[in-house]
Formats: sequence, structure tokens, C-alpha cells
Amino acid sequence: MGRRRRTERPPEPGRYPVTFGEVELLRDADRPGGWMLMMSGVPQSYVDLDDPTYLDFEYVRLMAAVIDTLAAGPLDAVHVGGGACTLPRYVAATRPGSRQIVIEPDGGLVELVRERLGLRSVPGLKVRVTDGRSGAADLRDASADLIVLDAFSGATMPLDLATAEYMAELARVLRPTGTLLVNTADGKGLAFARRVAATVHGPFRHAVLLADPGVMRGRRFGNLILAASDAAFDTDGLVRKAASGMPRARCLHGRAFTDFVAGAAPLHDGDPVVVPVPPPSIFA
Repeated sequence: MGRRRRTERPPEPGRYPVTFGEVELLRDADRPGGWMLMMSGVPQSYVDLDDPTYLDFEYVRLMAAVIDTLAAGPLDAVHVGGGACTLPRYVAATRPGSRQIVIEPDGGLVELVRERLGLRSVPGLKVRVTDGRSGAADLRDASADLIVLDAFSGATMPLDLATAEYMAELARVLRPTGTLLVNTADGKGLAFARRVAATVHGPFRHAVLLADPGVMRGRRFGNLILAASDAAFDTDGLVRKAASGMPRARCLHGRAFTDFVAGAAPLHDGDPVVVPVPPPSIFA
């Protein structure tokens, strides 16, 4: 007898146990299909079940802006870090025919998102319940057009997913024209972000950085988006998208990117590094 599939249930606000703790689902009072996924008081994902192209988080819109400038057509994409699978839903909606793999270590969270947030209805999407290092090691050489690294433990980026050794593994999985997208976060001084930028750029010929101007200047804690590839980016298009977005963002490329990472050492496995933690007030 075949395995019976669990029936999807409508989302309901509340707290739910998952493998690594507890998450909370919050309904968006302004959008009937909008839901926020929280863990330990930290917003992890936002999805609109009626409109997967609606992106609420600023940094997710910046990642989507990079994806939108890539060559037209379906993508073979890998997402390291799942949450509620906001970007996989966006790619499935904007690039029909895409084949996507999500690597997410929290099996309980995956089941919750499948049952309560309609993940089973996303076409071409497979989820592998494993950690980021093991999941990448199992992927074939030159099998992906896009890799999105958006993995956080609470409000911090796992250090083992920010090293040169891991970036080399992701570069192995990408096709020659493929793109790596990385979400990191930092605050005053941007010392960690500069090291992550140097690390991400290492295996690739081209790199760009996008962020809110205040975050880019180190004036406040926030997300910074790195994109790297052996193929040249449409930097004019990225600059226009960043400048016209709400809110507006900056895009560093070429000499400006080189100046940003000047003197920053790439991160390596075993390096004694303190990952920046956001101030408690940021999610108030």
C-alpha cells in the first residue's frame, strides 16, 4: 500500500512545535493571503498564498531584483535555507518550468509549511531535509543556474555556511554562467559583511552588493545581499532596480565593490569569528 499523503489544512495563527524549537504563524491584517513565520521573536519568512510575487521583506525584494535580471526562462535553482519558501514560490511563479531544490534542516518546519502554507502546490519544487553542508555535497557538478543562500540560525548567519570552503562547494554546483545569491547581516563597521563579501567573491570573476544606504554605510544593522558569478551582471539594470525600489537601495559593483572588500580576509573553516547579532530593539 502506498504512503498516504497528509491533507493540507488552512493556516491558522498560533504557535507550532518544529524540530528545532517552536515557530509562530501570524496573519497579515492588510492582505488576506499574507502570513508571517516567526521564530524566537525573529521574522523568518513572509508569504502571500494568493500572490507569490508579492515580497514583503526588503532584502527578499533585492534578491528577486537580481533574479529578474538573469537570462529569461526557467531556472534550475537550489535554495539553502527554506523557511516558508518565499523565493522558491516567486521563481515558480515568474519563471514557469523551473526545477528547484530546497535544503532545510528542520523537518518539522518543512511539514508545517507543507500542511499549512500550501508548499505542496508549488510546481517543480523538491525539499531535502538536511543541513546546508551535507545538502550541497550531494548535488551534482554544474547542475544549477542559481543558488540562493539564505540560511539563518535565529538572527545570525551560520558561520559554517559563510566560509571559502563552502563557497567553493557551491561554485562546483553552479553552471559556468550560474549565479550565487547570499543574504548576510551586519551592523556598525560592517567587518563581518566585508569578510563575507571577500569570501563570496573568491571563486567568481564578478560580484555585486546591494543594501539599504544606511546599512551599506554601517549606520544601522540590516541585511546585505551579495551576488557572484563568472558571467557579467547587468549592473545598469541592477542599479536602476535598486534605486527605484521601495525603499531605495544601493548597488556596489566594479571598483566600488573592490574598495568595499579592500583588506578583508576571506573566512575559512575553523577561523575564530564572532558573527554579529542584531540589537534587541530591531524586531520590536
